[in-house]
Amino acid sequence: MQTFETIVVERDGAVATVTLSRPKVLNALNIAMLDELARAFAALAADDGVRAIVLTGAGERAFAAGADIGELAALQGAIAGAELARRGQALTRALERSRKPIVVAVNGFALGGGCELAMAGDIRIAAETAKFGQPEVNLGLMPGYGGTQRAARLLGRGMAMYLCLSGETIDAQQALRAGLVEKVVPLAELLAEAKRIAALIASRAPLAVEATKRTIDQGADPGLEAGLTLEALAFGTLIASADAREGMQAFLAKRPPAFTGR
Repeated sequence: MQTFETIVVERDGAVATVTLSRPKVLNALNIAMLDELARAFAALAADDGVRAIVLTGAGERAFAAGADIGELAALQGAIAGAELARRGQALTRALERSRKPIVVAVNGFALGGGCELAMAGDIRIAAETAKFGQPEVNLGLMPGYGGTQRAARLLGRGMAMYLCLSGETIDAQQALRAGLVEKVVPLAELLAEAKRIAALIASRAPLAVEATKRTIDQGADPGLEAGLTLEALAFGTLIASADAREGMQAFLAKRPPAFTGR
């Protein structure tokens, strides 16, 4: 099994567990983590002994609190921004297209890229303490890893607009009512419940599971690729704006941003 610096991959029979492991920064999704997740999921997809995957975060505070803002702030220009968005989209798309069903165990904050990563899974189980949101607008940005597209498809236009335009967070019960998660359990029971569901899926006929997952995905999202391209281009344009630079600098300096519309 491969070794990683930002994630941990474990195996228990036919169920693999992938844990985001940067707890000191609330499991923020830096470029290294995006790359390691892509490698890990590619390896798991090729492993015939794995029939289901659990994805969770280390610690009790966060699943993933978003992208690494320091890395975002260092990007130069619209092309670099769009390339990063496509990189994140490639990962979330790979999760979505995985032949192995993915059960996401959201153990805390799932914000920005963390919420986008969770939405790319197949089944989401949340701890009672979990919080969800797409707060990129607070930085002068927008979701870039598929968040605008999956939120609209999962939650409907109105809820997608609310989350992406207001930047507000919602709790686990609100997420359950909105359809963002399928189940809410106490934090102490979260990982066991996610593994129970994954093991149940792993016990089913593999060809039937794969065909069912593929049919649901392809039937529900025939126009997703065009939407992701539009999102990446818009993200790249925004990250080159003065407002985005101000938003990220303000975040890193822990001060309110002063947006000018430029």
